[in-house]
Formats: sequence, structure tokens, C-alpha cells
Amino acid sequence: MAVPKSEIDPLAGVRLYGGTDAFADVLTPAALAFVAGLHRRFDARRLALLAERTARQLRYDAGDLPDFRTDTAAVREGNWTVAPIPAALQDRRVEITGPVERKMIINALNSGAKVFMADFEDSSAPTWANQVQGQRNLRDAVDGTIDFTSPEGKHYALSDSPAVLVVRPRGWHLPERHVEIDGDVLAGALLDFGLFAFHNAKALHGNDRGPYFYLPKLQSMEEAALWDDVMAHAEDTLGLPRGCMKATVLIETLPAVFQMDEILHALRTRVVGLNCGRWDYIFSYLKTFRAHADRLLPERGQVAMTVPFLKAYSELLIKTCHRRGAFAMGGMAAQIPIKGDDEANHAALAKVRADKLREVTAGHDGTWVAHPALVPVAQAVFDEHMPTPNQLHVMRDDIVASRDALVAPAIGTVTRAGFDNNVEVCLRYTAAWLDGQGCVPIHQLMEDAATAEIARAQLWQWLHHGPVEFSDHAPITFPLFDHALASHTHRLRESSHPGAKRADEAAALISALTHASELRDFLTLPAYEQLA
Repeated sequence: MAVPKSEIDPLAGVRLYGGTDAFADVLTPAALAFVAGLHRRFDARRLALLAERTARQLRYDAGDLPDFRTDTAAVREGNWTVAPIPAALQDRRVEITGPVERKMIINALNSGAKVFMADFEDSSAPTWANQVQGQRNLRDAVDGTIDFTSPEGKHYALSDSPAVLVVRPRGWHLPERHVEIDGDVLAGALLDFGLFAFHNAKALHGNDRGPYFYLPKLQSMEEAALWDDVMAHAEDTLGLPRGCMKATVLIETLPAVFQMDEILHALRTRVVGLNCGRWDYIFSYLKTFRAHADRLLPERGQVAMTVPFLKAYSELLIKTCHRRGAFAMGGMAAQIPIKGDDEANHAALAKVRADKLREVTAGHDGTWVAHPALVPVAQAVFDEHMPTPNQLHVMRDDIVASRDALVAPAIGTVTRAGFDNNVEVCLRYTAAWLDGQGCVPIHQLMEDAATAEIARAQLWQWLHHGPVEFSDHAPITFPLFDHALASHTHRLRESSHPGAKRADEAAALISALTHASELRDFLTLPAYEQLA
């Protein structure tokens, strides 16, 4: 029997379309062979799990509601715990997140936060240059040589005590069209994870720093188990001990909240916590119930973490994590400093403090911020109310979150201002994303893809599940949407905002997605086809 050529030469069948000359130090033959090995071993399983997502959504469209699994009751009822958490991750009271841009990495690592989540996913626009240069930036950060000099001559370099680095690869659903292996498009997740692990895992392990990862967009224990096997294979291939790669899982899909025990169990030798990815969770609620006219949500600004279904979600996460010896991480504060308006800035910071106070008193072990200026604000709240490194001792046995509580719709209204804001934010973010920027300041908030996804999903539902009325009882109609989109497109085109030159393309895409008879799963999938 002939041996397939790919088993003799691992680079046979590997094709790159984004250019390699500028990134030869990252896209080495050995690194590409490592990534190709991940693809060949795991991609068929990944695609099968994505097909299960589609089938699951069709059942929801037909009227089913998400629920706890009957076949895994023994896992939920069992008395197991996860593996011990490494010393470097015992105190995670404030984590900062951001894209893998060079200056951002340095500022985030120097911010005073305990952890920096370097993001290849929702706050990065996945151009080929962004993704591969991001790998180079992180490699330089790991080896301590990263620096940056601005056009104005300001120099940036690492401090003596940088934050612990945690990397978020793309979700299982996102492709990397610039790489084909044996004629198939590579998964973005395997490129992001594979290149980072190949170049940095040994150094990080040698310094007792992991490597550590955040895993996004999971919907099931089987998807978590796939990551566990990917990491175990990577450890074996790189000559590292099993379980040294640690993971925190974002619970940011509605199906996943019903499998938190199961997800922890699937990753029990390497998981260190779950995170309330609340903006994506709201988007997932909207998407899961896209065909349920009785489960529409009010405008985005009214869907705060105090509404019943979100409160139930965050408290169940705390209870589940602490029962299993894992951390329960809180959600994002997206505010950015408001310069020149002390009153508005004071009000914004007061919202941050109130949100962090809610999290720490509920039992969360840490929280997220999007801007370095918020690190001391959030840390002061956690320092005051969490004198210990974490709150694993806070068991929250008082929490009972039923299926009905987790899927209950929020009560509220849709104002004209809220409708208009959804149109504007969706347009401005999409235009900036198409122009290569995935982390976008809009109205003093640092937005990523999740906000745009909530906005466009709400617009679709309000328009397709009519008659939905504004708070003044006027109907929400397609002509109103078309007029608002045209107005904001004109303003953006004439502005200096990020993405101004891609305004018309973004508007055409948003219009098509909003008018379509079915809500698309992700804005970023059709947008990726237009990405430079």
C-alpha cells in the first residue's frame, strides 16, 4: 500500500495565499507542518460539530427551547472537581483585553492588570497581515523583546512585571481563507492556536506561564472536548507534559449555559474557569430565538446584567464554577475615558464601579476591562470586597437557576433613539472591520464584533416579527430602517471615523442581511469575504 505523500512530506498540500515573504520568521516550514498536522487530525471532527450546531438551531426554529441534557445528568450530579489552578492564575481580579496590535500588547501588559487576553477573535479584523503580524508581536512579547516607536517618536517597551498572557484564538466557525491544506480551507482557530503554541509553548511552560488560552463561542461539551484533544496532541507533539496548556472558556452562547458542568468536565485536566461573555451571550439569545416572536428583547441599552435571564446566567456560572474548583470570571467594562467632559467621565466611571460591585459581591473571581484607565477603577472595587486572591470559597448554594429562568425574555421598550443607535453602531463597526480594525471606539465605548452582532440581530427581529412598535406606538418599518441606514452612511462617508472609506460596502452588507428572510448566524462570515 502506497504511503500518502502528505505523510512523507507534511508540507505537501499546504498552500498559502496571503504572501509569506514578509512573515518568513512566523510561517516557517516547521510551524506550517505543525498547523497542517492539527488540520488533518481534527478538522473533520470540527466540521461535524458545526453541522450539529446547524441541526440544533433548526430544532430551536421549529419551537424547541434549550434545556439541560438528560444524557449527562450523572456529570452534573457527580462530585468531581477540576485540576489545581497554576499559581500564575490564582489572582485574576482584573483582566484587560484587546487585539494583537503591537502597541496595544505593550500597553495592556504594562497596564497593571493581572492578565492580558490577547485577542485574535472579536476585537481583531482577521486580515492576513493582522493575524500573522499578531503572532510575531506575541512571540516578541513572550521573549521580552517587544517594543514600538510611534510616528511621533514615543517609545514603548515592557515593564519589569507585565500581566500574565492569555491568548484567544478564533471560534470554531471562522475560516482562514489564506491557507489551504489538501484543498480544504484551514480553520482560523487552528491557525491562531497552532502558530502561537508552536512558537511560544515551550518558553511559556519553562517560565510557569502555561501557555494559557481563552476559548470562545463553544456551544457544547463535545466542542470543549475537541479543544482538549487539540491541546493534548499539541503537547505531545511539542514534547510538553499533558495538561500544561490551560484554558478558560467563555460562556457566551445560550446552548452552552445548559452545559457548563459538562464543559468543565470535558476540560477538567486543564480548565481553570468560565467567563461571562455577556455581549455575545445576548447575541446568542437573539440568534437562538430568531424564529420566536414571543422572545424579542427590548433595545440593547435596556438589556443589562440585572435583567432576570442574565442575572440567572451569571449566578449559575458562579455556582457551577466554584462547586468544581474553577474561577468564575465577570464581564467586560467597555467604557473609555471621556476627555474634556469631567461630568460625563465621572458618570461613566460610576457605571463601571456599580457593575464591578455587582460582580464581586455576587462571587465573581475577577472581571474584564477594555481600557488601561479602567484597571485601577475595577481593581479598587475588587480589592475592597475581595481581600483574598479569589472567591472559590463562595459556593452560592442559594442559587437555583431553572431552564425557564435562563430563557425568560426581558421586559422593556424600543425607543427611536435605541433603534437609531443600533443602525449607527452596526454600520460604523462593520465599516471599520472591513477596513481592518476590529476594536472600534464609538460613543465613548470600545466596541468589538459582539455589539454589532447584537445590533443587527435586534434590527432583524424587530423588522421581521412585526408589528413591533416604538415606545411612542409608531411601527418599526423597513422604510424607517432604510432611511436611517442611508443617513448614517452619508455621515460616516463624510467623517473621519474609522472605516469611513468602507461606508458604502458596509451599508450594502447590513441592508442585505437585515432584509434577508433568515437571520444569518454571524455578520463576520459574509463580511470576511469582503475583507481586504
